[in-house]
Amino acid sequence: MQTAATVAALAALAQESRLSVYRLLVKGGADGLAGREIAQALGITPSALSFHLKELAHASLVTPRQAGRSIIYSANLETMKDLMAYLMENCCQSHPAAPPPAAQGGQVAGAPADDRVYNVLFLCTGNSARSIMAEALVSTIGRGRFRGFSAGSRPTGVVNPLAVEQIAGTGYPPAKLRSKGWDEFSAPDAQHMDFVITVCDSAAGEVCPLWPGHPVSAHWGFEDPALVTGTQEVRRAAFRRVYRQLVARMNLFTSLPLQMLEKNAIRAELTRIGDA
Repeated sequence: MQTAATVAALAALAQESRLSVYRLLVKGGADGLAGREIAQALGITPSALSFHLKELAHASLVTPRQAGRSIIYSANLETMKDLMAYLMENCCQSHPAAPPPAAQGGQVAGAPADDRVYNVLFLCTGNSARSIMAEALVSTIGRGRFRGFSAGSRPTGVVNPLAVEQIAGTGYPPAKLRSKGWDEFSAPDAQHMDFVITVCDSAAGEVCPLWPGHPVSAHWGFEDPALVTGTQEVRRAAFRRVYRQLVARMNLFTSLPLQMLEKNAIRAELTRIGDA
């Protein structure tokens, strides 16, 4: 990101209403929100909202698209990623004598904070659909900054082919997809996780193992598409719906400036994403 673009983005966000609009659109995910929904949620008049949206769009922070008679607005997360990368570009280089961080969890030894690789474990009951799709999505949307894993409390041992179908376009290697128990990740010598996220209500209600490394935990509830009955197209539509919800939350998660947040703040952000 160039200096002029950085100044434009910061100037656009340096106003309370515009900052609220942008945060609401981030919460809205990839589906975005119509202008009237934004106005109602924030109590902003249509004329004022139109002005704020134009400022955000001019700074490439918001992307509008036509949907019938409505214009849908979505947060441009790539611009925010570029902005954060630009602001943190020379972070910590003025202290060459400082010792490198320890290689704990998914952190790369000797790497600066913004180069850390985070391990994320998604838990479900059967580890056949939701957690499988989540593993693939965080790994691919995270662009090397996140490494996804998945497991189940009572794994079926089989990955649902409709889940494989949904993630086929991500480029995630199918050979990595395996339905397995969460005991693999609870042993003292297991690879440490930075985050453990349950994606089904039944798994969230079970007594989980004590995870090595004390990862940040959260719950993101999704319906179980594997339980939907009917024609193949009806079942496929259920998987597609959950897949889109997962994509929206992964975009929010992977856009968080984790290296700048305290653990409690990160936990709060994960809860907010789960409530979206």
